[in-house]
Amino acid sequence: MRYLVNDKLRGSDAVSKSGYHHGDLRRTIVAAAVAAIGESGLDGWSLRELARRAGVSHAAPAHHFGDKTGVLTAIAAEGFTLLAEALEAAEADFLAAGLSYVDFAVKHPVHFAVMFQPGIYRADDEAVQQAETRAGDVLRLGAKAMAAGSKAAPEHATLAAWSIAHGFASLWLSGALRVPPGTEAVDAARPVLHMLVE
Repeated sequence: MRYLVNDKLRGSDAVSKSGYHHGDLRRTIVAAAVAAIGESGLDGWSLRELARRAGVSHAAPAHHFGDKTGVLTAIAAEGFTLLAEALEAAEADFLAAGLSYVDFAVKHPVHFAVMFQPGIYRADDEAVQQAETRAGDVLRLGAKAMAAGSKAAPEHATLAAWSIAHGFASLWLSGALRVPPGTEAVDAARPVLHMLVE
């Protein structure tokens, strides 16, 4: 989605304390990393800590991911996949897609933080690129439909829509928005994003 215009922390991201099944070791380590980042930030964790959290040997994270960058790459790929699924569920409704984008960011703040910092993971990783393209394609399709009948070029409509949804989500996660207590992010975002489809 960094090339969205071109055609080319805590919360539900927390890891379960339950054990893992043998086939889910990679997923268990990624979940441990998401939980660690949610608690300590992007710099406050180690592969050894992930092993402890996941209940595996200290060598297991390095065996599966190589290094911290490999773990962050897996988080980014998973994040773009989750985002693509959320956007696809909104189908062609661009307002619904924008709200899904905000909802994704709120429910997966660690993924969201990692995904849009390509300098901290391997952005050329095939899984990342495929998932990122998949999510971007959904947004581009919705923006093209939104731009129909207007003077805006689809690529400009896409960038405008993405900027508004992403900006709103970022402001919400940072606590910069002043909203009444108990307000849900999607409810606060709806009138803002609705301006795009008026």
